[in-house]
Amino acid sequence: MGRATALLFADEGASVLAVDRNQEGLDALIAALPEAASVVPCVVDLATSAAPAEVHAAAHRAFGPIDIVVNAAGVSSPVELHDESFDESWRLTFAVNVDAQVQLIRMCLDDLCRNADGRVVNIASTEGLGATAPMAPYTASKHAVVGLTKSLAVELGPRGVTVNCICPGPIHSGMTADIKDEHKAIYARRRTALRRYGEPDEVAHMILSLVLPAASFTTGAVLTVDGGLSIRSN
Repeated sequence: MGRATALLFADEGASVLAVDRNQEGLDALIAALPEAASVVPCVVDLATSAAPAEVHAAAHRAFGPIDIVVNAAGVSSPVELHDESFDESWRLTFAVNVDAQVQLIRMCLDDLCRNADGRVVNIASTEGLGATAPMAPYTASKHAVVGLTKSLAVELGPRGVTVNCICPGPIHSGMTADIKDEHKAIYARRRTALRRYGEPDEVAHMILSLVLPAASFTTGAVLTVDGGLSIRSN
């Protein structure tokens, strides 16, 4: 989803700092770009406390002040409460899914407020609206992203900054790559109104819509891109 978003924003003429913890992911992104695209790769592990400052500095070196922050990085792994790995899973999940988001916004705050038109889009999940076991760290982190979005929308609204949140449902992405296609098809038929998995581009276009002038009066919104999963009851 992050790659699709970077490609779409670049195609729309934005200057993009693309962040990944792996060089391979950035290489794949760069290879897919047209020659005229303005995209700078940045290898940073967002699980580290120094990462937001590194990202901010890299963006300033490349482009100057930042107008838009899209917090799309995320990690997830099933873990039960009694597992020995639970504490580490909780720490890592919150470090990437929550701490990195809020700290990056804080680092970019002066930039976002300078013209009273900054835009922040946080990526949560339909797990931020409900719960699936055994995924307590991931589910709790995504509920936190939803709450963070609403709180910052209220706090930053007077400074002209909008803060919105997207909750993807079942999407063909890195997190779902190991799920067998037949299992995805069964799940989609049972759980979504559209009876299919979504594509990363469909999330990317929703992200883009939230930073356009047409969305200048939209803030604190929590938008599902889930094929109707969150509203289907049978």
